[in-house]
Amino acid sequence: MQRLFCSRWFISGVSLAVGAGAGVALSGGLSLFRPEGGVLQRIPVIPIPSVNAASEIVPYPHGQLTPSKSTAAVKYGFPSLSQIKSRESYVTCYDPRIRTPAWVIEQLSAETVRGTSERKLCDFKEDESVHVYHRATNSDYKGSGFDRGHLAAAANHKWNQKAMDDTFYLSNVAPQNPHMNQNAWNNLEKYRRALTKHYTNVYVCSGPLYLPRQEPDGKMYVKYQVLERPVAVPTHSSRCNSGEKLGEVELRQYVMPNATVERRSARALLGAHRGIERASGLMFVPNIQRGPTVCRLLMPGTLSPSIHTRVKYNMKTCEL
Repeated sequence: MQRLFCSRWFISGVSLAVGAGAGVALSGGLSLFRPEGGVLQRIPVIPIPSVNAASEIVPYPHGQLTPSKSTAAVKYGFPSLSQIKSRESYVTCYDPRIRTPAWVIEQLSAETVRGTSERKLCDFKEDESVHVYHRATNSDYKGSGFDRGHLAAAANHKWNQKAMDDTFYLSNVAPQNPHMNQNAWNNLEKYRRALTKHYTNVYVCSGPLYLPRQEPDGKMYVKYQVLERPVAVPTHSSRCNSGEKLGEVELRQYVMPNATVERRSARALLGAHRGIERASGLMFVPNIQRGPTVCRLLMPGTLSPSIHTRVKYNMKTCEL
Protein backbone atom coordinates (compact mmCIF):
# COMPACT_ATOMS: atom_id res chain seq x y z
CA MET A 1 0.00 0.00 0.00
CA GLN A 2 2.81 2.42 0.87
CA ARG A 3 4.40 1.61 -2.48
CA LEU A 4 1.11 2.53 -4.21
CA PHE A 5 0.78 5.96 -2.53
CA CYS A 6 4.43 6.78 -3.15
CA SER A 7 4.44 5.74 -6.80
CA ARG A 8 4.90 8.41 -9.42
CA TRP A 9 1.68 7.28 -11.19
CA PHE A 10 -0.45 7.87 -8.08
CA ILE A 11 1.17 11.26 -7.43
CA SER A 12 0.67 12.30 -11.05
CA GLY A 13 -2.99 11.27 -10.91
CA VAL A 14 -3.62 13.23 -7.74
CA SER A 15 -1.86 16.28 -9.19
CA LEU A 16 -3.96 16.09 -12.35
CA ALA A 17 -7.21 15.82 -10.39
CA VAL A 18 -6.34 18.71 -8.09
CA GLY A 19 -5.22 20.82 -11.03
CA ALA A 20 -8.41 20.15 -12.95
CA GLY A 21 -10.53 21.06 -9.92
CA ALA A 22 -8.59 24.26 -9.37
CA GLY A 23 -8.90 25.16 -13.03
CA VAL A 24 -12.69 24.73 -12.96
CA ALA A 25 -12.94 26.82 -9.81
CA LEU A 26 -10.70 29.52 -11.22
CA SER A 27 -12.55 29.72 -14.53
CA GLY A 28 -15.85 29.94 -12.68
CA GLY A 29 -14.54 32.75 -10.53
CA LEU A 30 -13.11 34.67 -13.44
CA SER A 31 -16.43 34.50 -15.28
CA LEU A 32 -17.87 36.84 -12.67
CA PHE A 33 -15.51 39.55 -13.89
CA ARG A 34 -15.80 38.87 -17.61
CA PRO A 35 -17.39 41.81 -19.50
CA GLU A 36 -20.57 41.17 -21.43
CA GLY A 37 -19.23 42.60 -24.66
CA GLY A 38 -16.65 44.74 -26.33
CA VAL A 39 -12.94 44.64 -27.02
CA LEU A 40 -12.00 43.34 -23.57
CA GLN A 41 -13.54 39.93 -24.32
CA ARG A 42 -10.49 39.22 -26.46
CA ILE A 43 -7.94 40.20 -23.80
CA PRO A 44 -6.69 37.18 -21.81
CA VAL A 45 -6.88 37.29 -18.03
CA ILE A 46 -3.47 36.54 -16.52
CA PRO A 47 -3.63 35.31 -12.91
CA ILE A 48 -0.90 36.90 -10.80
CA PRO A 49 0.41 34.89 -7.83
CA SER A 50 0.35 36.79 -4.56
CA VAL A 51 2.45 36.07 -1.48
CA ASN A 52 2.86 37.37 1.99
CA ALA A 53 5.68 39.90 1.87
CA ALA A 54 6.89 38.71 5.25
CA SER A 55 7.09 35.05 4.21
CA GLU A 56 10.45 33.32 4.45
CA ILE A 57 12.49 32.23 1.44
CA VAL A 58 12.46 28.45 1.50
CA PRO A 59 15.28 26.60 -0.30
CA TYR A 60 14.17 24.40 -3.18
CA PRO A 61 13.75 20.89 -1.72
CA HIS A 62 15.20 18.36 -4.14
CA GLY A 63 13.34 15.16 -4.72
CA GLN A 64 9.97 16.39 -3.38
CA LEU A 65 6.69 17.12 -5.12
CA THR A 66 6.81 20.94 -5.27
CA PRO A 67 5.85 23.77 -7.65
CA SER A 68 8.21 24.40 -10.54
CA LYS A 69 11.23 26.63 -10.08
CA SER A 70 9.76 29.15 -12.52
CA THR A 71 6.76 29.62 -10.22
CA ALA A 72 9.03 30.07 -7.23
CA ALA A 73 11.05 32.67 -9.17
CA VAL A 74 8.13 35.12 -9.24
CA LYS A 75 7.37 34.78 -5.54
CA TYR A 76 7.66 38.55 -5.09
CA GLY A 77 5.85 39.45 -8.29
CA PHE A 78 6.55 40.12 -11.97
CA PRO A 79 8.78 43.11 -12.79
CA SER A 80 6.18 44.15 -15.38
CA LEU A 81 3.00 43.10 -17.12
CA SER A 82 1.38 44.67 -20.15
CA GLN A 83 -0.30 47.80 -18.84
CA ILE A 84 -3.64 47.42 -20.59
CA LYS A 85 -6.16 49.99 -19.39
CA SER A 86 -9.84 50.17 -20.22
CA ARG A 87 -11.47 53.59 -20.40
CA GLU A 88 -15.01 54.71 -21.11
CA SER A 89 -14.18 55.28 -24.77
CA TYR A 90 -11.08 53.22 -25.62
CA VAL A 91 -8.58 50.55 -24.55
CA THR A 92 -4.87 51.38 -24.36
CA CYS A 93 -1.61 49.58 -23.76
CA TYR A 94 0.78 51.96 -22.00
CA ASP A 95 4.54 51.66 -22.44
CA PRO A 96 6.22 52.87 -19.23
CA ARG A 97 9.67 53.04 -20.86
CA ILE A 98 8.71 55.80 -23.29
CA ARG A 99 5.85 57.34 -21.23
CA THR A 100 3.41 57.09 -24.14
CA PRO A 101 0.92 54.45 -25.31
CA ALA A 102 2.16 51.50 -27.34
CA TRP A 103 -1.30 51.46 -28.93
CA VAL A 104 -4.82 52.77 -28.41
CA ILE A 105 -7.90 51.11 -29.90
CA GLU A 106 -11.40 52.56 -30.10
CA GLN A 107 -14.74 51.78 -31.73
CA LEU A 108 -16.54 54.54 -33.64
CA SER A 109 -20.06 54.63 -35.00
CA ALA A 110 -22.52 57.24 -36.18
CA GLU A 111 -23.77 57.48 -32.58
CA THR A 112 -20.42 57.93 -30.81
CA VAL A 113 -19.28 60.88 -32.95
CA ARG A 114 -22.44 62.86 -32.19
CA GLY A 115 -23.55 64.39 -28.91
CA THR A 116 -23.45 67.39 -26.62
CA SER A 117 -20.10 66.79 -24.90
CA GLU A 118 -17.86 69.86 -24.82
CA ARG A 119 -14.09 69.87 -25.18
CA LYS A 120 -13.76 73.12 -23.21
CA LEU A 121 -14.78 71.20 -20.08
CA CYS A 122 -11.79 68.85 -20.43
CA ASP A 123 -8.20 69.27 -19.28
CA PHE A 124 -5.10 67.16 -19.87
CA LYS A 125 -4.30 65.19 -16.73
CA GLU A 126 -1.85 62.67 -15.36
CA ASP A 127 -2.88 59.03 -15.29
CA GLU A 128 -2.67 58.16 -11.61
CA SER A 129 -3.02 54.45 -12.39
CA VAL A 130 0.53 54.62 -13.81
CA HIS A 131 3.37 54.43 -11.29
CA VAL A 132 4.83 57.86 -10.55
CA TYR A 133 8.22 56.70 -11.89
CA HIS A 134 6.73 56.05 -15.34
CA ARG A 135 4.03 58.69 -15.55
CA ALA A 136 4.00 61.57 -18.04
CA THR A 137 3.04 64.98 -16.66
CA ASN A 138 1.90 68.26 -18.17
CA SER A 139 5.17 69.87 -17.10
CA ASP A 140 7.02 67.45 -19.40
CA TYR A 141 5.34 69.08 -22.39
CA LYS A 142 5.52 72.68 -21.18
CA GLY A 143 7.94 74.64 -23.36
CA SER A 144 8.91 71.53 -25.33
CA GLY A 145 7.61 72.78 -28.67
CA PHE A 146 5.43 69.68 -29.08
CA ASP A 147 1.66 69.29 -28.86
CA ARG A 148 -0.01 66.74 -26.62
CA GLY A 149 -1.35 64.68 -29.50
CA HIS A 150 -4.41 62.53 -28.85
CA LEU A 151 -4.34 58.96 -30.09
CA ALA A 152 -8.04 58.42 -29.29
CA ALA A 153 -9.39 61.80 -30.40
CA ALA A 154 -11.73 63.78 -28.16
CA ALA A 155 -14.11 64.59 -31.03
CA ASN A 156 -14.61 60.86 -31.65
CA HIS A 157 -16.52 60.57 -28.38
CA LYS A 158 -19.08 63.33 -28.20
CA TRP A 159 -21.67 60.78 -27.10
CA ASN A 160 -20.67 61.06 -23.43
CA GLN A 161 -18.81 63.72 -21.43
CA LYS A 162 -16.98 61.09 -19.36
CA ALA A 163 -15.90 59.35 -22.57
CA MET A 164 -14.49 62.61 -23.89
CA ASP A 165 -12.82 63.42 -20.55
CA ASP A 166 -11.00 60.08 -20.61
CA THR A 167 -9.28 60.97 -23.88
CA PHE A 168 -7.37 63.69 -21.99
CA TYR A 169 -5.34 61.28 -19.86
CA LEU A 170 -1.67 61.69 -20.74
CA SER A 171 -1.55 57.91 -21.19
CA ASN A 172 -3.55 58.57 -24.38
CA VAL A 173 -1.08 61.19 -25.62
CA ALA A 174 2.20 61.31 -27.53
CA PRO A 175 4.39 64.33 -28.41
CA GLN A 176 3.48 65.54 -31.89
CA ASN A 177 4.81 68.24 -34.18
CA PRO A 178 2.26 71.10 -33.89
CA HIS A 179 1.86 71.52 -37.65
CA MET A 180 1.34 67.80 -38.14
CA ASN A 181 -1.04 67.49 -35.17
CA GLN A 182 -3.22 70.45 -36.09
CA ASN A 183 -3.35 69.79 -39.82
CA ALA A 184 -2.62 66.37 -41.35
CA TRP A 185 -3.33 64.34 -38.19
CA ASN A 186 -6.49 66.35 -37.49
CA ASN A 187 -7.66 65.89 -41.07
CA LEU A 188 -7.15 62.15 -40.75
CA GLU A 189 -9.29 62.18 -37.61
CA LYS A 190 -12.06 64.00 -39.47
CA TYR A 191 -11.80 61.48 -42.29
CA ARG A 192 -12.27 58.47 -40.03
CA ARG A 193 -15.31 60.11 -38.42
CA ALA A 194 -16.72 60.53 -41.92
CA LEU A 195 -16.24 56.78 -42.45
CA THR A 196 -18.99 56.13 -39.87
CA LYS A 197 -21.47 57.27 -42.54
CA HIS A 198 -20.45 54.34 -44.72
CA TYR A 199 -19.71 51.58 -42.17
CA THR A 200 -21.67 50.15 -39.25
CA ASN A 201 -18.58 50.31 -37.05
CA VAL A 202 -15.11 51.73 -37.53
CA TYR A 203 -12.36 50.28 -35.32
CA VAL A 204 -9.29 52.49 -35.03
CA CYS A 205 -5.89 51.45 -33.67
CA SER A 206 -3.34 54.26 -33.31
CA GLY A 207 0.21 54.27 -32.04
CA PRO A 208 3.69 55.78 -32.26
CA LEU A 209 6.45 54.45 -34.50
CA TYR A 210 10.21 54.62 -34.00
CA LEU A 211 11.69 53.92 -37.41
CA PRO A 212 15.39 53.53 -38.26
CA ARG A 213 17.33 55.66 -40.68
CA GLN A 214 20.63 55.14 -42.39
CA GLU A 215 23.35 57.48 -41.16
CA PRO A 216 26.38 58.71 -43.17
CA ASP A 217 28.47 55.80 -41.84
CA GLY A 218 26.14 53.42 -43.69
CA LYS A 219 24.68 51.91 -40.52
CA MET A 220 21.04 51.95 -39.41
CA TYR A 221 20.07 53.79 -36.22
CA VAL A 222 16.85 54.47 -34.35
CA LYS A 223 17.13 58.02 -33.04
CA TYR A 224 14.44 60.09 -31.38
CA GLN A 225 14.21 63.10 -29.11
CA VAL A 226 13.04 62.83 -25.51
CA LEU A 227 11.29 65.37 -23.31
CA GLU A 228 11.49 65.40 -19.53
CA ARG A 229 11.41 62.16 -17.43
CA PRO A 230 11.93 61.18 -20.42
CA VAL A 231 8.88 61.18 -22.69
CA ALA A 232 9.86 59.78 -26.09
CA VAL A 233 9.06 61.73 -29.26
CA PRO A 234 8.09 59.22 -31.98
CA THR A 235 9.58 59.54 -35.44
CA HIS A 236 6.23 58.63 -37.04
CA SER A 237 2.63 57.89 -36.10
CA SER A 238 0.44 55.12 -37.49
CA ARG A 239 -3.28 54.54 -37.61
CA CYS A 240 -5.27 51.50 -38.73
CA ASN A 241 -8.94 51.96 -39.66
CA SER A 242 -11.09 48.84 -39.91
CA GLY A 243 -14.47 49.54 -41.49
CA GLU A 244 -17.11 46.89 -40.74
CA LYS A 245 -20.22 46.41 -42.84
CA LEU A 246 -22.36 43.39 -43.81
CA GLY A 247 -19.87 40.81 -42.56
CA GLU A 248 -16.93 42.38 -44.37
CA VAL A 249 -14.04 44.44 -43.05
CA GLU A 250 -11.98 46.89 -45.07
CA LEU A 251 -8.60 47.95 -43.69
CA ARG A 252 -6.92 51.28 -44.26
CA GLN A 253 -3.57 51.91 -42.63
CA TYR A 254 -1.78 55.24 -42.52
CA VAL A 255 1.71 56.30 -41.54
CA MET A 256 2.75 59.90 -41.01
CA PRO A 257 6.13 61.45 -40.14
CA ASN A 258 6.21 63.44 -36.90
CA ALA A 259 7.17 66.61 -38.76
CA THR A 260 5.63 69.31 -40.89
CA VAL A 261 3.41 67.46 -43.35
CA GLU A 262 2.28 69.19 -46.50
CA ARG A 263 -1.40 69.18 -47.27
CA ARG A 264 -2.24 65.75 -48.64
CA SER A 265 -5.32 63.61 -49.11
CA ALA A 266 -5.90 60.71 -46.75
CA ARG A 267 -5.24 58.33 -49.65
CA ALA A 268 -1.78 59.83 -50.16
CA LEU A 269 -0.89 58.84 -46.58
CA LEU A 270 -1.95 55.21 -47.01
CA GLY A 271 0.69 52.77 -45.80
CA ALA A 272 1.20 49.08 -46.47
CA HIS A 273 -0.51 46.83 -43.93
CA ARG A 274 2.22 44.26 -43.45
CA GLY A 275 4.98 46.84 -43.57
CA ILE A 276 3.44 48.82 -40.70
CA GLU A 277 2.91 45.67 -38.66
CA ARG A 278 6.55 44.68 -39.11
CA ALA A 279 7.77 48.16 -38.20
CA SER A 280 5.54 48.53 -35.13
CA GLY A 281 5.77 44.99 -33.77
CA LEU A 282 1.96 44.92 -33.58
CA MET A 283 -0.75 42.81 -35.21
CA PHE A 284 -3.67 45.15 -35.78
CA VAL A 285 -6.46 42.69 -36.64
CA PRO A 286 -5.23 39.26 -35.50
CA ASN A 287 -8.72 37.84 -34.93
CA ILE A 288 -9.94 38.44 -38.48
CA GLN A 289 -7.96 35.50 -39.86
CA ARG A 290 -9.56 33.16 -37.29
CA GLY A 291 -13.11 33.54 -38.54
CA PRO A 292 -15.22 33.69 -41.71
CA THR A 293 -14.97 37.50 -41.99
CA VAL A 294 -13.97 38.75 -45.45
CA CYS A 295 -11.07 41.17 -45.12
CA ARG A 296 -9.97 43.54 -47.88
CA LEU A 297 -6.85 45.65 -47.68
CA LEU A 298 -6.86 49.06 -49.31
CA MET A 299 -3.25 49.48 -50.36
CA PRO A 300 -1.31 52.60 -51.36
CA GLY A 301 -1.21 53.42 -55.05
CA THR A 302 -4.43 51.62 -55.94
CA LEU A 303 -8.10 52.49 -55.83
CA SER A 304 -9.25 48.89 -55.72
CA PRO A 305 -9.05 46.57 -52.71
CA SER A 306 -6.16 44.14 -52.80
CA ILE A 307 -5.73 41.02 -50.71
CA HIS A 308 -2.59 39.45 -52.15
CA THR A 309 -0.07 42.25 -52.39
CA ARG A 310 3.62 41.74 -51.68
CA VAL A 311 4.79 44.49 -49.33
CA LYS A 312 8.37 45.45 -48.51
CA TYR A 313 9.70 47.88 -45.91
CA ASN A 314 12.51 50.08 -47.24
CA MET A 315 14.88 50.31 -44.27
CA LYS A 316 16.98 53.06 -45.90
CA THR A 317 14.19 55.50 -46.68
CA CYS A 318 11.72 54.29 -44.03
CA GLU A 319 9.04 54.04 -46.69
CA LEU A 320 6.25 51.59 -46.01
